[in-house]
Amino acid sequence: MVTENNFARHEEPCPTCSNGSFLIRTLYVSVDPAMRGWITEDPDYMPPVPLNSVMLAPALGQVIESKHRDFNVGDVVSGMLGWQDYCLSDGTGLAPVQRVTAVHSLPRYLGVLGGTGLTAYFGFLDIGRPRENDVVLVSGAAGGTGSVAAQIAKIKQCRVIGIAGGRDKCDWLTTELGLDATIDYKTDNVEARLRDLCPKGIDIYFDNVGGPLLQTVLEQMATWGRIVLCGMIAGYNTDEAVPGPANMFRLITRRIRMEGFLVPDYAPRFKDARRELSAWLATGALKAHEDIREGFDVIPQTFCGLFHGTNIGKLMVKLSDPTAAT
Repeated sequence: MVTENNFARHEEPCPTCSNGSFLIRTLYVSVDPAMRGWITEDPDYMPPVPLNSVMLAPALGQVIESKHRDFNVGDVVSGMLGWQDYCLSDGTGLAPVQRVTAVHSLPRYLGVLGGTGLTAYFGFLDIGRPRENDVVLVSGAAGGTGSVAAQIAKIKQCRVIGIAGGRDKCDWLTTELGLDATIDYKTDNVEARLRDLCPKGIDIYFDNVGGPLLQTVLEQMATWGRIVLCGMIAGYNTDEAVPGPANMFRLITRRIRMEGFLVPDYAPRFKDARRELSAWLATGALKAHEDIREGFDVIPQTFCGLFHGTNIGKLMVKLSDPTAAT
């Protein structure tokens, strides 16, 4: 399990701009389960974060000094700014810095309108391929991505069941987000509840958890069902790889499609997706909920808490407020 002791606070002089660069003051730092995979020794879709370097993280910031023709002082931007108060950038990198034209409140652009919302959008719509009246199950449903995926399922006229840990989270999913039913994995018999709630099977499973839960859900999948592999948080902090489901033959006998995805693959479509997500926000069809902590020094604690289920909705840390351009 990742702990706060895996991180250290370090101070050094603030960098200065040279031609073609600009200085960003960080406003909000995103806290996401995927970041856990970036601090392992095994390279995957992201290179491992080197020891004794700035922890990578998506963030929002504001340009406070610029010698770059495309970025002006006062611009609000998003990118892989990391866990730091200030970031010097030339606009390129793993996640190129982009200007944010804010119509909604700024935290929305790390949550529903950021990578979190885009992950839910493309995963559910492109991989899940929903149809009206489909039975949809979402694990990690009270988290940032799960809560958006569950709401998009409701927008698409599906019957939606969310799995979450704790009564408060389950109540929030039904009363605030309008899910049809919930399962509290901490107290409920998940297998029995799935049989009761989905007597004809599950058409779409949006999986954020993996592990033994995936095997349980496979037993209840409907013929021609779709499983969207978004995340597998059950195995992010284990010493050994979590075994895969032992009932994979169900994929054949019930003609189930199971597919993983990475949201950067959809980058050419981000603009259109944000436009639709923004429209849903404006009409109230989609609700945003950010769990915002404050202060640079709480970042490691907040990140570790993510794996103990301490948050509801999109988790982030606020470092500073935007100011008027000068």
